[in-house]
Amino acid sequence: MLKGKKIIVGITGGIAAYKIPLLVRLLKKEGAEVQVVMTSFAKEFVTPLTLATVSGRPVLTDFFDKGDGTWNSHVDLGLWADAMIIAPLTANSMAKMSVGMADNFLMTLVLSARCPILFAPSMDFDMFQHPTTTENIKKLQLLGYHYIEPASGELASGLTGPGRLKEPEELLAEISFFFEQGLILRGKKILISAGPTYEPIDPVRFIGNRSSGKMGLALAKAFSAKGAEVELVLGPVSLKVDLPGIHVVPVNTAEEMYHACTKAFEKVDIAVMTAAVADFTPVNVASEKIKKEKGIEKIELKPTPDILASLGKAKRDNQILVGFALETDDEFSNAKKKLERKNLDMIVLNSLKDEGAGFGVDTNKITVLKKDGTSSSFPLKTKDSIAFDILSEIENLIGGMP
Repeated sequence: MLKGKKIIVGITGGIAAYKIPLLVRLLKKEGAEVQVVMTSFAKEFVTPLTLATVSGRPVLTDFFDKGDGTWNSHVDLGLWADAMIIAPLTANSMAKMSVGMADNFLMTLVLSARCPILFAPSMDFDMFQHPTTTENIKKLQLLGYHYIEPASGELASGLTGPGRLKEPEELLAEISFFFEQGLILRGKKILISAGPTYEPIDPVRFIGNRSSGKMGLALAKAFSAKGAEVELVLGPVSLKVDLPGIHVVPVNTAEEMYHACTKAFEKVDIAVMTAAVADFTPVNVASEKIKKEKGIEKIELKPTPDILASLGKAKRDNQILVGFALETDDEFSNAKKKLERKNLDMIVLNSLKDEGAGFGVDTNKITVLKKDGTSSSFPLKTKDSIAFDILSEIENLIGGMP
């Protein structure tokens, strides 16, 4: 998988830098070409000579090589690479990346790289758990960078907790998995529905729900980052979407979302229906605002089209259909019934009983159920992180298709 791949290994100034020579050696053993770039502080923890020896290339630290004035082009190097991994990534350098600071050669290279970037933070657990660190990780994921979560264990300070850089063999596996999985989704056509629907009562009022569309948008970004073409059917939300690879189809009502989704479904490989679609809509919509003084005795409702069931009936053998289930009671049983009833390949369950999950928040806690009877649970994470967990489950489905 890594044979012939051109990989930049970026090293910042953390004690875990001592692990990187072995990572470089393992990458070379797999047939990759490796260029090491390190910050000046990183040289305090591991020598350029060691890294140059195992990589077979001079290590780059500065824009100019001292002595002969040779220019190291961050632009050319950024175009050369198939992938870049920064490990260890300190809290300081991660903060620089999150705001686009370019005060050294490595940070400048990050801004100019055209290739995917993987980042593996490493720091003491109190720094790792600080709110600014959490926010910076989220920012980098939103920018499309691929997060390698640190392990828990004994840290350099003598404390024990999360923040430990994964072992070289584990980092190699992460890189290999990235290339392997990245190929699966590249060029695939994806349909995602997101947000609420608004069912009008009159020109001012409507029946709706609290869906923010954040989970759907996180999935759209994740698919796009993996090279897929995304059609995002988006209900009325305040989110702004202006990213390459994502085509937005704005809708308001369940009827509009139904027509947009059924039209797009014919040409996609994967459909992920995250939208919170209204189950009912008013039979009669007033042409003018209903005055309070005049009042209204009742609002007669009729069912809206069942988008998920319609797609399930139309689904081809080579398509994957994923639904979402937001439940408040008997969650697992209800989600399983929905999976079977609507002919889904996979359903993502979350519960309003779980703190930090559901509408309007930036986090989610999910359980994934598949039609083969297997299930996987994921702890509370940002919706951006959860999106990549869902993608991994979908990639596993693709890998198991005939």
